[in-house]
Amino acid sequence: MISNTGTWMQRVAQDWLVLELTHGSGVAVGLATGLQFLPLLMFSLWGGMIADRYPKRRVLMVTQAVMGGLALILGVLAVTGTVRPWHIYLLAFGLGLATVVDNPTRQSFAIEMVGRDDLQNAIGLNSAVFNLARITGPAVAGLAISLIGTSAAFFVNAASYLTVIFSLHLMRQSELHPAERVARAKGQLREGLAYVRSRPDLLMTMVLVFFVATFGMNFQVTTALMSRVVFDTGAGKFGLASAVFAIGALIGALVAARRSRTGMRMLVWTGLAFGVLEAATALMPFYWSFLVLLVPTGLALISFSTLANSSIQLTTPAEMRGRVMGIYMLVFLGGAPLGAPLTGWVAEQFGTRIAMLAGAVISIGATAVVAVLIARKRGVPVRRYLRRAALVRA
Repeated sequence: MISNTGTWMQRVAQDWLVLELTHGSGVAVGLATGLQFLPLLMFSLWGGMIADRYPKRRVLMVTQAVMGGLALILGVLAVTGTVRPWHIYLLAFGLGLATVVDNPTRQSFAIEMVGRDDLQNAIGLNSAVFNLARITGPAVAGLAISLIGTSAAFFVNAASYLTVIFSLHLMRQSELHPAERVARAKGQLREGLAYVRSRPDLLMTMVLVFFVATFGMNFQVTTALMSRVVFDTGAGKFGLASAVFAIGALIGALVAARRSRTGMRMLVWTGLAFGVLEAATALMPFYWSFLVLLVPTGLALISFSTLANSSIQLTTPAEMRGRVMGIYMLVFLGGAPLGAPLTGWVAEQFGTRIAMLAGAVISIGATAVVAVLIARKRGVPVRRYLRRAALVRA
């Protein structure tokens, strides 16, 4: 909770710092976000392989230390007034390199902490903690930026990683459920890809997650631009918009923690709901109506991502889980180097509302196509498939 709060403080502060240094450039914000996720596009498969080969707790201690060091460097640059946009781009890329290993390791470590029976609940609770920090982090960041400056957020985030490292150190090894480590061998990356290709349910989930995440989930860019450019607000209200979005995400995470069912039908419905709600949010004429719609949009988004995550982990054998989660993180976050700068460019050329609306339309279209493909594969009409999905969801 402490570390996630620091992380969200840095995200808000980083975006605001880029906007200040570039005089409100949406492309610059998108570029910084894209560079942070570019390593995921390039190296996620290797990150998943590391998660399968080495003790996950030790790997996480190393990655957390590296990310804390990068936050400290950015804080020093900001407080001394020497920071330039290229510094932020370079450090964002370095953070992405650490995340390449951290994400699949952390995701697959969840089942080693709680076991299979409680995995769905654990993923939901993890999302709840993450999104509770998403509420407090931006709000605190907005206040800190207004009163002290952006450097304060970076220093707080750097210190917060110490709590994670200390917590990992205190874990009792005897109470974990460690998966058998995979011995080093040739062809392990190809083996992971071949496994996903052999599982149509996993493949369709990955495809759907890619389109929704790449084009529909660029709220780090769109919320900043909607707040500053469309509604002409300051850092405090930008932080408030991020926090309101996280309230909906928190509600969605708590609902997901209580859910016992997963599957493609529920995933299709939540994907459609998210796309429709994002489109409505993009069209809101006033700042406060924009805030109101961010709540159900965040709820639908977290419901979608939690369903996808848990269904993949629960249906993947332990010896393949790290590599499969590496592929999942590739499609979930690896598209950001394309989606974030593209969203920023569309916002500059055609307006922020059009950029946000375009992401919603692509999400709806991708979900509809996946629903048609699954219905045809199962030999049922699309309407009947969606009707069954609605009954399961209810």
